[in-house]
Amino acid sequence: MRMYDLISKKRDGLKLCKEEIDHVVNGYTLGDIPDYQMSALMMAIFFNHLDEEETINLTLAMANSGELLDLSGIDGLKIDKHSTGGVGDKTSIALGPLVASVGVKVAKMSGRGLGHTGGTIDKLESIPGFHTNLDNDVFIKQVNDIGIAIMGQTKTLAPADKKLYALRDVTATVNEMSLIASSIMSKKLAAGSDKIVLDVKTGSGAFMKSFDDAHRLASEMVKIGNGAGKETVAIISDMDQPLGNNVGNSLEVIEAIMTLRGKGPRDFTDLCLELGSHMVVLSGITQSLSSAKELLLEAIASGRATQKLKEFIKAQGGDSSYIDNPELFPKANYQISVLSTKEGYVQQIDCEKIGLCSLMLGGGRLTKDSEIDLRVGLVLHKKRGEFVEVGTPLLTIHANDPSKCDEVQKTVLESYIIELEQVEKSELIKKVVTKSS
Repeated sequence: MRMYDLISKKRDGLKLCKEEIDHVVNGYTLGDIPDYQMSALMMAIFFNHLDEEETINLTLAMANSGELLDLSGIDGLKIDKHSTGGVGDKTSIALGPLVASVGVKVAKMSGRGLGHTGGTIDKLESIPGFHTNLDNDVFIKQVNDIGIAIMGQTKTLAPADKKLYALRDVTATVNEMSLIASSIMSKKLAAGSDKIVLDVKTGSGAFMKSFDDAHRLASEMVKIGNGAGKETVAIISDMDQPLGNNVGNSLEVIEAIMTLRGKGPRDFTDLCLELGSHMVVLSGITQSLSSAKELLLEAIASGRATQKLKEFIKAQGGDSSYIDNPELFPKANYQISVLSTKEGYVQQIDCEKIGLCSLMLGGGRLTKDSEIDLRVGLVLHKKRGEFVEVGTPLLTIHANDPSKCDEVQKTVLESYIIELEQVEKSELIKKVVTKSS
């Protein structure tokens, strides 16, 4: 089987069979296929695309290119959740303990942040002592004992995807829907859960800026998951403004804690309940989304969700007293209010710019080796549809380096569009995509 023939076949718009895709993925992972030939194939796919069968076969080949996490030692169904990322997205920190408190088994692999979107592990490491370097036996035992564990992504998980994404990143072939979907889902399939809930973000702070693109990606991933034998549901949610009010590592952990106490912002709470209800139904605990939501609300009201978060943090070495008393989290040295210079309704917030403000303050990474400041970030006071007067605080900057604050304030004011015309608040849940929809 010659790579030259496979490149020309895809260049001419023909379909690659499973054996051909397996040959390409295995050969490239092992270093037998050079970058220049794989680049040519990626460009052919970029222009001619993959059909549903090709996409599933590519995803499975990448998932099988390395370690497949064996979670058979965990009793019951394992439900995984994945977000395509956004600003203020601390969902896993609240959602995992919430659904675990009603009996869902959550065995999750998470990553660190890069750029303007934060990573779950970085945020959790705001809690002293918390770690994610669990071996498989400890990971499985913890899920069996308390229903939830989160570990860092292993280097041996879907290595073909890591190598292929690095190549696509420098050859202008990242933005092809089948390749994006297979990249995400290869890691989800390799992670070993039985069923998958996807949170696909759309808007100015998301990778998919338009709803149509987000819907296409969600549909692709749902097809892949179900085609691989793992029931998959995708929720398309709004990222045209930050999720919740807090942006920044420890600030987001505090907001997650308050949400499990029933005191979180409405949009973040609603997203956790929406995603959580689908996880509960997929697990078979209840058959309807409405009854699942009732279970989750009861877990919040009774304190069981907060207690589960404490168990989870303690099990992974963290100081659980921070859950009882979020005031223990160290604060940034400076809190500076950004005041509105206009009167009117908040029409729009450039979500990506808010994320970049957190990055400028030191709350994110420019490279994988960058150190982050866990204390810095922003707390929003006004969001889309709300009325403000001149001098109304739009948000508060939490900073340790005052020299960065002038630029951040300028960027914040640029990101807020305020006009006299009244505007409706953003719709959080845009669409639910299932195998039958």
